[in-house]
Amino acid sequence: MKTLIIATCCASATLWTSVCLAQVTVTSAWVRATAPGQTVAGAYMKISSAATAYLVGGSSPGAKAVEVHQMSLVDNVMKMRALPRLELPAGAVVELKPGGYHLMMIGLTQPLVKGQQVPFKLTVEDKSGRRQTVDVKAVVGELAATEMQHGSH
Repeated sequence: MKTLIIATCCASATLWTSVCLAQVTVTSAWVRATAPGQTVAGAYMKISSAATAYLVGGSSPGAKAVEVHQMSLVDNVMKMRALPRLELPAGAVVELKPGGYHLMMIGLTQPLVKGQQVPFKLTVEDKSGRRQTVDVKAVVGELAATEMQHGSH
């Protein structure tokens, strides 16, 4: 009898985590336009998750790689580094924005022109290591934009 109860509780916990992980929301997604010959671009958005999860990467047909990056000011020098994962605390909005956390599109397959849409698949991982992808469409904004606001995508 104890085995059945434990198995039922574990199955319930697994179902709850999967349902919560599926509740990842992305809004205000945009990407900087690129100059001729530019091979990288930053992507920005607001991400929230019903349960604590981690953004661990992504992909886009418009780039060879998509990495999670962080920019920070260290000793008056702006530094950028790749992150293995970015925490998405339960119920909080994590903003990927210029000068902070962002997605870096590396090895662009074509120039990004203002007004286009760029598809992404974000990879999100829950606390137990299960992964899911979240489809996002980001609008290409200005080349030198500092911030943009767009509706949900």
